[in-house]
Amino acid sequence: MAITLVNPDGLPTVDAYRQVAVASGSRMVFIAGQVAVDAEGATVGDGDLAAQVEQCYLNISAALAAAGGSFRDVAKLTVYVVDWTPGKMPLLMDGVSRATGKLGVVPVPPATLIGVAALDVPEHLVEIEAVAVLD
Repeated sequence: MAITLVNPDGLPTVDAYRQVAVASGSRMVFIAGQVAVDAEGATVGDGDLAAQVEQCYLNISAALAAAGGSFRDVAKLTVYVVDWTPGKMPLLMDGVSRATGKLGVVPVPPATLIGVAALDVPEHLVEIEAVAVLD
């Protein structure tokens, strides 16, 4: 694998993700923000943040597979959540947990969470983009 995830000394340990991704590969993959749609373009998990987070992760996994990689190659995630409040964190983490369980991925790479006013359509509650590094 081209990515090593660590929580270095001197930074707080975060259970939800690792603070640092060290990339040793040479081929970078940039995945457009994924929303909760299935292969036919239908929204998954209408009104359910956890279900939508899970679908975003599964979509990222499918994109990585097409590039010859897997979620283990992800160096960085950026997560955009509509009308973010800290009270939504359990739902977000539930979706991450369900997806990583299906994908067999632990730990999760570094991530940035950004609250936004809206996404492409009102039904979408979350969008997640990824950067991966492959050997």
